[in-house]
Parts: sequence; C-alpha cells; structure tokens
Amino acid sequence: MSLSALSVAAPSSEGQESLPLPSPVSPPVTSPTLTFTRAVELLDTIPGIDQRGAEVIVAEIGIDMSRFETAPRLAAWAGVAPGNDESAGKQRSGKTRKGNRPLRAILTQLAHAAVRTKGTYLSALYQRLAARRGKNRAIIAVAHAIMRSAFYMLSRQEPYRELGANYFDERRRHYTVDRLARLIEHLGYHVHLEPVASVA
Repeated sequence: MSLSALSVAAPSSEGQESLPLPSPVSPPVTSPTLTFTRAVELLDTIPGIDQRGAEVIVAEIGIDMSRFETAPRLAAWAGVAPGNDESAGKQRSGKTRKGNRPLRAILTQLAHAAVRTKGTYLSALYQRLAARRGKNRAIIAVAHAIMRSAFYMLSRQEPYRELGANYFDERRRHYTVDRLARLIEHLGYHVHLEPVASVA
C-alpha cells in the first residue's frame, strides 16, 4: 500500500477541523513485562535446571538484565567467569573471580546435573573440556554457559535453544573445510564445494 493511500482528505466545509492523518509507521510492538514466574519458566527450559533451581537463579539475579549490561558481566558477578589476570597478553591464571558465592555454588550443582543430560550442548561442552582442562574447570565452564544463556533468555524473553551434542563436531567440520578451501585457493585454484548426498 502506498503512503498516499493512507491519506485522509480534509473536508471542504469551511471552519470544520480536518481529520488527523494516520501515521504511515506502525507503533512498535512491545514485549509483555517479564515477571518472576515467567522468568522461572524460561530458565526451567535449560537442560539440568529444574523449577527450584530456576527460582534460586532468578531470586539472585533478578529479571532486569539491563543492570548487568552484558552476559560476561553477569557471569563475572555470579562468580563463574574465567579470571582476566593477564600480563603482556598472556593469561597468568585460569581462576574464576569470587563473585556471588551462594549463586556460584548453586550454578555448580546445576552444571553437574546438566552434564548428565543426554544429547545436549552442555553435556558435549563438558566432555570436550574435561579431558583438556580437568573436570572442575569443565564444570565451571558449563556453569558459565548456563549463566550466559540465562542473560540472553531473560533479555529476549525466549526459551532455551538447544544446539545439540554434535555442535562442536559440526563447527570443527566447517572450520576444516573453510581452511582447506582457502589453502587451495591460495595455491591458485578455484574451489567449488558441493556436499555429497547421504546414502540411505
């Protein structure tokens, strides 16, 4: 519809007020106000977190994520963000900040429950990191992922989106393909990749 179609002709009678023109731009659709109950329902969709765990998290962090500004700040406040003790670009320590100790303890318990779930991103994250960094650091990494997810879920009022247990395998596959394609192009060849149809 053109803007001219939205115009309302003014009446020809003298002295009679003209009708206001409707705005061509629709008013923004505002999201419903987030409540404690709704926040709990959202966090309850994260693998490993039950209603009680979600209630504790919301009670500690609240429902207004604007006060933290970013997900890393929330994670740091909760005590599950990696330390930023660096010197000359080199990280000297992998210890987490102290943060909110009661919340950190709850998140650690929830992380243990999350890594026992089947076919989930959080479980895959733990398995991937436990072998390289140890089980304790892997658990904190899972708690960190939970807290970051909570920030975005409450900010956007959206439930948890499962990435799947094969997330890291798929990401590695795409990275390997891109790296090899760039290498071949660097050698002076044009690369056209087409996935092979899977055999039924």
